[in-house]
This record gives sequence, C-alpha cells and structure tokens, in this order.
Amino acid sequence: MFTEKFYEVLNHEGVVSIVTCSNNEAHVANTWNSYLIIAEGNKILIPAAAMIKTEENVNANPKVKLTLGSKEVMGYNYMGTGFLIEGTAKFLKDGDNFNLMKEKCPFLTRTLEITVTSCKQTL
Repeated sequence: MFTEKFYEVLNHEGVVSIVTCSNNEAHVANTWNSYLIIAEGNKILIPAAAMIKTEENVNANPKVKLTLGSKEVMGYNYMGTGFLIEGTAKFLKDGDNFNLMKEKCPFLTRTLEITVTSCKQTL
C-alpha cells in the first residue's frame, strides 16, 4: 500500500495534518513527518501528547484523513510531492504499538494508531 515515494517523503521533514470530524465540524491537528512510524498491517503510529479534540472526534467517528508532503521529493512534474491518507483511528494507552512509540517519543501520553485504507499521491 505504501509506495517508495511515500517512504521517501517520510525521510524528509514536513508538516502532517490530521483531520477528524464529529458533529459536522472538522478539526485539524498537526505533527511532523519524522514522528510517523509505519507498523505492520498498514498502520501509521503517531505520538500524542495533547490531541484532546482529535481524541474526542475519533471516539465519536473513527474516520480520519491525513495529508503530508515534502518539497525535497520529486513529484509527478516538479519538486515537491504530497500524499492524502484515509483510514480509521484509535488512541492507544498500552500494548505493543504504544510501547514502541513510547520508546521513540518519551513525551507521549497516548499513541494515535491509524489503519490506512487509502494512500494516494497528490502532487
């Protein structure tokens, strides 16, 4: 599901936008490419220290969208490319994926685990 180009983007810093929605209102939280960890089963792990509204929305509606990119990676026609990720999310407070993230990001209080259903290059 994840292409070489996607992994190349993750090797460069850039902003990741996490979009959730509940009660007909979208909410956007941000993190960095370097914080994303790809786990087995098409999962993306993201450290969560705050993300209070994001967690409230995920508890009501687990569907999420992420965008990420880098101007340092060649896109379809010019430098710079990005991806739109769609999937379902949940917050972990224990377990293997939580522990994996806690080792890499000791500041987290929870791990946002996204099971990816679609990964599309946008630029």
